[in-house]
Amino acid sequence: SQYFWRSTQQQEIDLIEEEGGKMWVYEIKLNDKSRIRFPKTFIDNYNNAVFFKVSQSGVEEFLIRNENL
Repeated sequence: SQYFWRSTQQQEIDLIEEEGGKMWVYEIKLNDKSRIRFPKTFIDNYNNAVFFKVSQSGVEEFLIRNENL
């Protein structure tokens, strides 16, 4: 399953993938130097998730990984 997450305080996660009880969480930025911060509310509630930043330099790796899901 793929979806996004947004809190009532407008915090958001760009992409979440779930499969087989595992959760991968992605923040997607155009600029490689962009700083990201995953919302504490999300981290506290889904502490078993694996977090990734996807930017221009890492988009190929992201696409290859998702090709196999």
